[in-house]
Amino acid sequence: MAERLAEIKDHLTGEYRNNVRKQRPDDVVIVSAHRSAIGKGFKGSFKDLNSDYLVLQFLNEFFDRLPPEIAEHRELIGEVTCGNVLNMGAGATEHRAACLAAGIPFTTPFEAVNRQCSSGLTAVNDIANKIRVGQIDIGLALGVESMSKNYGTVNPLGSISDEMKQDSKARKCLIPMGFTNENVAHKYVITRQMQDEFAASSYQKAEAASSRGDFQDEILPITLPDGKKVDKDEGPRANVTAKSLGMLKPAFIKDKGTTTAGNSSQISDGVAGVLLARRSVAERLNLPIIARYAAFQAVGVPPEIMGVGPAYAIPRVLKDVGLSIDDIDVFEINEAFAAQALYCIHKLEIDPQKVNPRGGAIALGHPLGCTGARQVATILRELKRDQIGVVSMCIGTGMGAAAVFIRE
Repeated sequence: MAERLAEIKDHLTGEYRNNVRKQRPDDVVIVSAHRSAIGKGFKGSFKDLNSDYLVLQFLNEFFDRLPPEIAEHRELIGEVTCGNVLNMGAGATEHRAACLAAGIPFTTPFEAVNRQCSSGLTAVNDIANKIRVGQIDIGLALGVESMSKNYGTVNPLGSISDEMKQDSKARKCLIPMGFTNENVAHKYVITRQMQDEFAASSYQKAEAASSRGDFQDEILPITLPDGKKVDKDEGPRANVTAKSLGMLKPAFIKDKGTTTAGNSSQISDGVAGVLLARRSVAERLNLPIIARYAAFQAVGVPPEIMGVGPAYAIPRVLKDVGLSIDDIDVFEINEAFAAQALYCIHKLEIDPQKVNPRGGAIALGHPLGCTGARQVATILRELKRDQIGVVSMCIGTGMGAAAVFIRE
């Protein structure tokens, strides 16, 4: 059995290496990808909203924008997978309830996934794999987080037993992520000035994109209980410079630390969704085909330098599809922290102009379970026809994930 599985994997890998740009009837394609605005944690528009409310309001708008062939026949959605980090049980109950309230029939099963910061992208991969192996024809991947509601009451790192804490390797899973970023900055000599310049660029790109209206098609409005609609990101700020960020004090290591609130991702609230289908089914139903999903990989790295994850996940997934760094037109690399993002960009020798053209999590925010799906919605609007994009992020406890998408 193991030999047969290896044989199938080799065949699929070889096929994709030789024909990644070729369209096939059994391709996994993206029919729709959107996100909400990203609210500022604890003080933004979504601070009093539970994550199930965000999912419900998002899905109401999401389905309104789909063709009637699917919007009026939601029973065609074979499965829903939702990424979430901080809710108890990854939101398995409340997010299933939100899907039912949004008109998805009870016959459509629901799955909750938590792979920390990659949860939204992992949900996309979960649905894509089920389509690829024939379990379903159409599936919905979601990612959602209310950090305002849960970050202060739930330890995002979780806990381990006292017995486990005696193990030096296991103990490293509890290192706060800000300290892991300090480890990366120290180990790879990424200075405070470099980090602040990178962070300022993120703010400047996000503010420029927002001013141009680049996010208008990407963002679906969330209707608040008082009837107000929120459709603009709350994280980006104007006139941010490396000099202004340089005034902030270190957040984790007093005096000598280089990680600050200004060069780290923001605590945020938000939701995003990606509808995927088999190409032959999408064509039969006259559904729009925006892009195709090509591949996904997750890797493990040392927990104490967890931010290096994309530097290892990206080459791994590109090897699967026979592509190089130079073949990629746009990278969406999550900016958990400036130092770790800079390390990955420099390690892989990526042209910085290709990375996060509309800003990243330092400026936009990082609602943990939402981010991966948000990045997909963002990159598809940055790519032009036939261009190839990579979405990637580091993951707490020492991992990285990356996926490849091709615009159509």
